[in-house]
Amino acid sequence: MQRWNDPGKKGEKIVRRKLSDQVLERLRDMMISGELKAGDPMPSERELMERFGVGRPAVREALQSMQSMGLITISHGERSRVGFLSADILFRQADPVAQLLLAMSPDNLEHLKEARRHFELGMVRLAAERATPEDAAVLRGLVEEQRGHLGDAPLFIRTDMQFHATIARMSGNPIFASVSEAMLNWLFNYHTEVLIWTGQEEVTLKEHALIVDNIEAGDPDGATEAMRMHIDRTADLYKHRKPGVAQKG
Repeated sequence: MQRWNDPGKKGEKIVRRKLSDQVLERLRDMMISGELKAGDPMPSERELMERFGVGRPAVREALQSMQSMGLITISHGERSRVGFLSADILFRQADPVAQLLLAMSPDNLEHLKEARRHFELGMVRLAAERATPEDAAVLRGLVEEQRGHLGDAPLFIRTDMQFHATIARMSGNPIFASVSEAMLNWLFNYHTEVLIWTGQEEVTLKEHALIVDNIEAGDPDGATEAMRMHIDRTADLYKHRKPGVAQKG
């Protein structure tokens, strides 16, 4: 005979969900079905209230959640619109958590550096296999642009990020490009102030030029080795620090 008061049945209890969560789920279903397409204006608050039989607070909370998730754009004085979704939105949502993880433990930084190393080696191999002469020219242009920023650490680093992100984009896979941008942002933006660049800029430029040489030559092995040497040398430039504690270099 079944015992309905069995403590093991606790997971069967009905939990009342917030109305705003239910509205959010319905709106997402409308996006998945194609009823709401990228760029379409969202229904007005009143239309949503009538359609779902809920009050204005539930609709507004659902819309605000969608905006925070990057699913819609809300402009003052204009109708909100369905956003153009892409993989980079997913990783931008993770930025605050990534910064906390990096701040809380040096192990997380080491894990990120290891992940980035394997990712960069894979990306540069694909780039050497797939790059066009135009792609190689873009990379050479970035090396020269970076050379023009010698002595300006923020711009030098920003161009460095563009260089590596461009290699990832050569894969033709937008998810790879988004992963590259996310990891570079987590590393560079959080640790820019503690990077030890003095005396290393010219070395970086030479290493980047060698990477481009191998990509242009269509040499995956050579490009991978050049990137490995570059990543391994620069890995020590990223130092863990506690939030609010400046590090002297």
